[in-house]
Amino acid sequence: MVDIKNTDAAPSTIFLKDYQPPVYLIDHVSLHFDLHETQTVVTSTLNVTLNQANNELDKSLILDGQSLELLSVKIDGKVSSDKDYSCDEEHLTFTAIPDTCEIEIQTRINPQDNKALEGLYLSSGMFCTQCEAQGFRRITYFPDRPDVMSRYEVTMIGDKEKYPILLSNGNLIDKGEHEDGRHWAKWQDPSLKPSYLFALVAGDLFCKEDVFTTMSGREVTLQVFVEHENSHKCDHALMSLKQAMKWDEETYGREYDLDIYMIVAVNDFNMGAMENKGLNVFNASCVLASPDTATDADYYNIQSIIAHEYFHNWSGNRVTCRDWFQLSLKEGFTVFRDQEFSADLNSRAVKRIDDVNVLRTHQFAQDSGPMAHPIRPDHYIEISNFYTVTVYNKGAEVVRMIRNLIGDEGFRKGTDLYFERHDGQAVTTEDFVASMEDANDIDLSLFQRWYSQAGTPVLDVKTTFNEKEKTFKLDIKQSCPDTPGQKNKKPFHIPLQVGLLNKEGVDLLLELEGDTSATASTMKILEVKNETETFTFLNIHEKPMLSLNRGFTSPVKIAVQQSNDDLAFLFAHDSDDFNRWEAGQSLAMNTLLGLVENIKNNKPLSIEDNVINAFRNTLLHPDLDKALIAQALTLPSESYLADQCGVVDVDAIHQARTFMRNELAKALKDEFKNIYQQGQSNAEYLFDADEMARRDLNHICLSYLMCLQEDETIKSCMTTIEEANNMTEVLSALSILSHHDNASRQQALDSFYDKWKHDAQVVEKWFAIQAASDLPNVLEKVKSLMQHEAFTLTNPNKVRSLIGRFCAGNIAHFHAADGSGYKFLADQVLDLDAMNPQIAARLIQSMSRWRRYDEKRQGLMKAQLERIVATKGLSKDVYEITSRSLEG
Repeated sequence: MVDIKNTDAAPSTIFLKDYQPPVYLIDHVSLHFDLHETQTVVTSTLNVTLNQANNELDKSLILDGQSLELLSVKIDGKVSSDKDYSCDEEHLTFTAIPDTCEIEIQTRINPQDNKALEGLYLSSGMFCTQCEAQGFRRITYFPDRPDVMSRYEVTMIGDKEKYPILLSNGNLIDKGEHEDGRHWAKWQDPSLKPSYLFALVAGDLFCKEDVFTTMSGREVTLQVFVEHENSHKCDHALMSLKQAMKWDEETYGREYDLDIYMIVAVNDFNMGAMENKGLNVFNASCVLASPDTATDADYYNIQSIIAHEYFHNWSGNRVTCRDWFQLSLKEGFTVFRDQEFSADLNSRAVKRIDDVNVLRTHQFAQDSGPMAHPIRPDHYIEISNFYTVTVYNKGAEVVRMIRNLIGDEGFRKGTDLYFERHDGQAVTTEDFVASMEDANDIDLSLFQRWYSQAGTPVLDVKTTFNEKEKTFKLDIKQSCPDTPGQKNKKPFHIPLQVGLLNKEGVDLLLELEGDTSATASTMKILEVKNETETFTFLNIHEKPMLSLNRGFTSPVKIAVQQSNDDLAFLFAHDSDDFNRWEAGQSLAMNTLLGLVENIKNNKPLSIEDNVINAFRNTLLHPDLDKALIAQALTLPSESYLADQCGVVDVDAIHQARTFMRNELAKALKDEFKNIYQQGQSNAEYLFDADEMARRDLNHICLSYLMCLQEDETIKSCMTTIEEANNMTEVLSALSILSHHDNASRQQALDSFYDKWKHDAQVVEKWFAIQAASDLPNVLEKVKSLMQHEAFTLTNPNKVRSLIGRFCAGNIAHFHAADGSGYKFLADQVLDLDAMNPQIAARLIQSMSRWRRYDEKRQGLMKAQLERIVATKGLSKDVYEITSRSLEG
């Protein structure tokens, strides 16, 4: 047993309650980079001013710094000695400086040796930066916090042959050449920004250029920079950017403010993308797309991520966070914005289903585990650990609830006031909510609990139909389970959109007792504010069918009595697309959980006819969106099934889901085959909602047919792999084939790699397919692939596609009863922690909820967590996740 509170590695905790404004402000920053692979010299000149808003008696200037070699310090032009400052591993401190002064600091760094991929580092021979959240301190000494906002001027000098492109934030104001083969460029950003938004790129890159004309008539130059071999993969990113710029003008009235907007694709990147002002740095997988190398999912994600980073120009850059506890202020709001953008451009129903699937599979799980935290946390050890589905996705749901409460027009008024009031400021979540209140004359004080309380609220709903009084009553009781550090939660303010259907499946006009609104409608938003609430609908002449939380109005769990027949009825008739899908998922969930219990009790397995008929009716429905049909036929994931169980039986869940898929395949074989054949097309690839829906439904049909292991289906897979004109259909067939042991499988995998081994993004897909395979000995295959020529532990995309996909996505094999998956993960975490703690910390979360499993698996996971936390020199990132997992 390891005493995790007494290990040498235990770092300090940072608390929201301890926030103080910065002692000094930095009005202007001048940076000079003499770029060399192993010895880059950075000279920073800071215009420092005492902050009158800070009342601290200690007027020391404390600058953050990590992995820096300090060369010299000057104060107001005078060379300083070490008597004027003190320097340790993480800080440069001045105890006595003038209230206003200029400090020049020269440091040396080694970008080539920077495998953490924070600060300035090399990726495929290119200099690039990642400064959020605290990477700027790896470049130079600075008050590396978001409430210190400065104007930056940046000069770079580099070898012209190696690095012909020199980029930074803002506008290029000057450039030139030296006689020694080096050249320089000077960039100036007119906007105030925090250090986390600083960016620099230097490399030999291809530039794809376009122009966007803003609503005021200004022309903005758009540039996408990629490695030369990827020059044909930029068009979709540029189109997505122009769509996002137009949408933000039309929806929020937000116009871009600089003369140029640049995107750079980088192969080695810890995150998806970074919204640095005017110079976005992207993971290459989130930019590059062509029909033969990218799937529909890639095109869709690129469109969304390009938009997300662009939207940050206002919701994150021009108005930013006061401190990192406010991270959801920019991320939750911007995720909501990109979700609505994607919904407007594609299928709104499918987008909502996708977003809720992420929330319920990952965020609800986080809410019920040791890493549970509010969307505005009140403490952390390492802020990088809080770039989470709670802060991002639940944060977006909280913003969505505000929109649902005040309506589209009220929300636009609130955002207009927010941007007008706080442009150029670093603010808090309270400032955001206050803008919504002031613009709409409403009180959201109870609603603020969503920001400070962790956990997923549970609504217990009872219904009563009174035939004599012609009323239908909802009695709702809300509760929220205890989470680490939080007990006895106060009631949340929860908006719930409801509808009632008659026996023909037609929506009823709703008249709510006490509702003073004059207009009758088929949907109402109920506001649950107290622990118990009662809502009564009037003039209801027959017992209705309840459709609750339409569109997933609020991120809650609902307990309501509904039979399988009720669910089948809603699955067939609900006019709300999301709730129609939800009814089908609930019907499947009930069936699967029943199968799990039968497996555990050695009882025979079967699927009720009404369940199969419900799926058949949906599959054959002539008026439903094909994309919605595909979603409806996708069974709940094993991870989500596990969250519905008291003690997770990994093997029973896997067996139950496999059985249900096989039974549906047998019962609906002819229907699946007919629809698959009807969906075949040789047309040129087109990224649009209809074509995506066709391909998605074809994939679902083929995957069910493959459960039957018939030669005809195997042949269909091989034909698609060899002849399809787009990566979506090729990868679909290959992934389906990879789960089944037959002679064609390895041949297809080998041929695929031989064809695409030159393309890093495609090879990542090849790794992921094999890591997710349902075949025995998949862990041994993963280990062997780690020795493959295309794999490297220093590239986050490769790690995520192989190790991450196995540990987080292959539930049955990762949780093998012998604990081999747990030991494998711990080995990789410890290896990675020495070079890239952020990626290591994200991987370890696959074991954080170890208490939910059977006693044997609990012991095996706990042993590996204790092994990790006892390791000397452990990073703060991994220590925080591991120690909290053990503390529970």
